[in-house]
Amino acid sequence: MSQATYNKVWTDAQKDLDIQLRREREEFLQPEKDRVKVFKMLVTSYIKYMQIFRNLEMAYDQLIHRQKRTVIRQVLDGVMGRILEVKKEMVGLDNSEFHYIDNILEDLKLLPEDIEVPIPRYFIKEKLEVLQQREKILDQILLDAGLQTQKPLKVMTFEEAIKVIQVAERARQGRCRAAFMKQIYLEERKDRQTKLQVQMGPGPDDAATCIQKVWRGYIQRKKTEKMREEEMVFLGMSLPPHLMATSILQMHAEQVNTLQGEVQERQEEVFIKDKLREMEGLNIKETLQDQIGQCFIECRHIIGKFPDYPTKEAGGSMAMLSQKTPEQVALELAAKKEMASQKKAQKGKKEKEKEEKEKNKGKTPQKSGTKEEEEGWKMAPSNFLSIMEEGNSQYKAIWQNRDEGWDFLQDHDPELIKEEKREEVEEEIRVQVDELMQEKLENLKLAVDGEKSDKQKKRRKGEKKKKTVMRKKIPEMEEDLTPDRTIDSLYRELAEEGLLIKAKTVNLSDYVGEYSYLGTTLRQADTEPMPSLADVRQLIALYGILPLGSQTVHEKAPLVKALLLAGPAGVGKKMLVHAICTETGANLFNLSASNIAGKYPGKNGVQIMLHMVLKVAKQLQPSVVWIGDTEKIFSKAVPKAEEEMNPKQLEKILPKFLKALKAQDRVLLVGTTNRPFDANLKPFCKVYQKIILIPRPDYASRFVLWKHIILQNGGAITNLLNISCLAKVSDGFTQGHIVQAVQAVLSELRLLQMTRKPLKTAEFMTSLARQDPVYKEEEETFKAWYAKTPLGRARIRALEGSKKAGKGKTNKGKGKN
Repeated sequence: MSQATYNKVWTDAQKDLDIQLRREREEFLQPEKDRVKVFKMLVTSYIKYMQIFRNLEMAYDQLIHRQKRTVIRQVLDGVMGRILEVKKEMVGLDNSEFHYIDNILEDLKLLPEDIEVPIPRYFIKEKLEVLQQREKILDQILLDAGLQTQKPLKVMTFEEAIKVIQVAERARQGRCRAAFMKQIYLEERKDRQTKLQVQMGPGPDDAATCIQKVWRGYIQRKKTEKMREEEMVFLGMSLPPHLMATSILQMHAEQVNTLQGEVQERQEEVFIKDKLREMEGLNIKETLQDQIGQCFIECRHIIGKFPDYPTKEAGGSMAMLSQKTPEQVALELAAKKEMASQKKAQKGKKEKEKEEKEKNKGKTPQKSGTKEEEEGWKMAPSNFLSIMEEGNSQYKAIWQNRDEGWDFLQDHDPELIKEEKREEVEEEIRVQVDELMQEKLENLKLAVDGEKSDKQKKRRKGEKKKKTVMRKKIPEMEEDLTPDRTIDSLYRELAEEGLLIKAKTVNLSDYVGEYSYLGTTLRQADTEPMPSLADVRQLIALYGILPLGSQTVHEKAPLVKALLLAGPAGVGKKMLVHAICTETGANLFNLSASNIAGKYPGKNGVQIMLHMVLKVAKQLQPSVVWIGDTEKIFSKAVPKAEEEMNPKQLEKILPKFLKALKAQDRVLLVGTTNRPFDANLKPFCKVYQKIILIPRPDYASRFVLWKHIILQNGGAITNLLNISCLAKVSDGFTQGHIVQAVQAVLSELRLLQMTRKPLKTAEFMTSLARQDPVYKEEEETFKAWYAKTPLGRARIRALEGSKKAGKGKTNKGKGKN
């Protein structure tokens, strides 16, 4: 696809965004009482934003033009944040993390793939070098510590080495001999050809035999090459032809991507900035000096004395030249004095209001509740609408009707770079001009008014202020438990202790699962459906990957500090943790009770450990802190076998750990558990803000899983292998059970026999029968536990309220009849 195609994708996305922003202004600002209508509005806007997000991400990844990419990036971050805000409102209305919107998708004529959350590729692309370097450092630390082993190299004996050298030497001599003989043969052939040219020429029989020789030689060479290729494939020395073709295409695509990356990273700004400084630097300096000098004269004429030069913190000459006349400045100073007097008067009023509120505490909540009921639902204020509107207006002003016929390369626009860099050059020159004009002002004051500069007094005051500031900062420094340690040393220590581990390269798309099409039908029948694996994948992308990948989204979107993945063993909880790290390039810290046991003993050992983890995680963000079997930390009673591990030592410190995380810190706490019902519910739910219940796969997901895992492990699907039968038989089994069954069947020997003996259904059924499934009783315990969580209780209350409202309507109808 060309750059023109991706430009069209961008324009289409901007048009859809403009329509969506208009809809938001019209619909979401007005209060609405009908909750069903509100939920439908939110779902439709969520789907529209998801489509815009996909198009913008594609355009940002493929376009080379830097100025366009900056505008797209701004809008892209805004759309991501808005999706998270809409999701929060949907959760608040539906009282559930999982939403079943198959009926709305059907109305909009969309597929479930259209609402799949796309993961921006720039999360990894823009910091690929840093991640590769960090991976090398971590590998080296783990190798030195003996926690990771290199692939064993084959050690040869002395006799084997001599044989290898002899074979290589004989091959070299054979090649030299062949080249020598070839040269002799060519010379003899030339002599023969010259002799034949002198004669009449070859006869028909000789010509036919010559052609036959050439043709048979060509055919034999082709057969030999084919046999050699088949032999190499059989030995595992080369790839099969169908995989070879895909790998060539992949290599070509990778080359194109690397070239795009090189063009995207070209630095033209520095060259243009230097040129601007040379060409326009003197003119900018002169105009600034003239403007500031004129300001001095006007202030002296109106006020009667020269003004004080603003400090750097106040803005320097920018504060003087902020498009305000000296008369306006004088009026502002008078207004400030009036405001100060008004504030004093308001303090007394506020104190009286507080006293009145304390007296009428019991009456206020009733009034507020009735007001909310009368007004209805209203969308909460957004942090991202202004960002999207700014990007949209910038697109309309600059790019919508811009003629780009002259720009064949589509890599940058020099005029726009000049406009951007001119401001930077002005700021740099302004600093120099401020120093000169400050001295000039002091000289003018001395010459005209006879005032002396008070630099020495100011310096002394500044020294006194510095001393007081240092005294205030001493307690803050005491909070740092490792003030003398560098981040590199802490990083090395955590890696050597096994707390900082290497994440497995697993993408979120590898978590295979199908969308549930019966959610709405089951809810209409008053039965709460179990979420599908596609819903789980969507929540991981929304709460885990998008905020960790983008700093703007993490700071302004609804903050999620902790995430809990609960479900039976084998449903892929650990895989999802590794997928979050892979998609965002995050560091992975393992603080499971079994992993930290005995590593930092003593009273303050755990506190120091958490402090080190927090310090490194903040410095090298994004980071994921993973606690496996997290129910042990909040368990009601510790078993005797686990008393040595002391799993409850993190229970009191984890809330403090989460309080230390600010909005700007891209650090996520992820807990995994297969027995959440063993923990005390209140402290458990206080720590983990978001709880995602992961079920065993349904029929559709199992059907896709069997296919995917068999092909992934080198198997081939034929008519003898009934995937539908396997999906039905494996009801109750998790993804882990299916993977184990496939790996047990597809051994190396079985893969070699597969061409002669195709795979059959019975082979997988026998290996699956050796494992224990997830029974309905266990699934019901998970459902019952989730119903006790805050969101589960809110869902039950909402259902009970809707049932009562339905009964009230029916009773009214009966009374009328």
